[in-house]
Amino acid sequence: MTESTQEITQDRGQNTARKVAIVTGAGSGIGRACARKLLANGYAVVLTGRRAEPLDALAADARAAGQEALAVPCDVSDAAAVEALFDTVRQRYGRLDLLFNNAGRNAKAVDIDELSVEDWRAVVDTNLTGVFLCTRAAFALMKRQNPQGGRIINNGSISAHAPRPFSIAYTATKHAITGLTKSVSLDGRRYDIACGQIDIGNAGTEMAERMARGVPQANGEIAVEPLMDVELVADAVLHMAQLPLAANVQFMTIMATKMPFVGRG
Repeated sequence: MTESTQEITQDRGQNTARKVAIVTGAGSGIGRACARKLLANGYAVVLTGRRAEPLDALAADARAAGQEALAVPCDVSDAAAVEALFDTVRQRYGRLDLLFNNAGRNAKAVDIDELSVEDWRAVVDTNLTGVFLCTRAAFALMKRQNPQGGRIINNGSISAHAPRPFSIAYTATKHAITGLTKSVSLDGRRYDIACGQIDIGNAGTEMAERMARGVPQANGEIAVEPLMDVELVADAVLHMAQLPLAANVQFMTIMATKMPFVGRG
């Protein structure tokens, strides 16, 4: 029989006295860096993503360091899987203090008429519907837990402001995340649920390695772009996470200083 939230909240001290966070897309890149940063700063972190192996490896490293980590594979575009993920968190910890919606994907860099409907839907399902499903579940738990409230941080993108060439699916979803962030920030006020967005440009991850080889620019040229240390992103997310719920970073942009974003392309 599933325990009630109230019963689990009363038993929380038997499980962990740490703040509890979920990081989606935690198996690599920005998600992995942010999960490690949260773990190192005393959070109990639920690591989720589609691939079990990197999650298990990260959780094992954390436990070896005396940290509290739990690996729960989950495809965020699957409503039943997301429900199961949050049921696991509720039953184990009784509450959730932080959700970092980081999981995302891109599509092939092609003109819109060459992008298949299937590829479009795959990006929308992960980048937008997945964030909606996780936010919906987190909101429900934060609204009902005692003490009430929590924080949701959405990974937007520089693409939430301006597109790269041939990125219509990714860019459309990241613009949509901005609207989702604003709506949740507004609707969460009465429950002490804070929601903010971090827009990241050219963090040095596996996904961004192509920047160092050269990527298409707005003027049609191919150019190498500078990168920044992904640890700086993790520091920024930690700063947002550690604020009291009476304060919120609504939007933050962190980027490689010399990347071609500000100005005419």
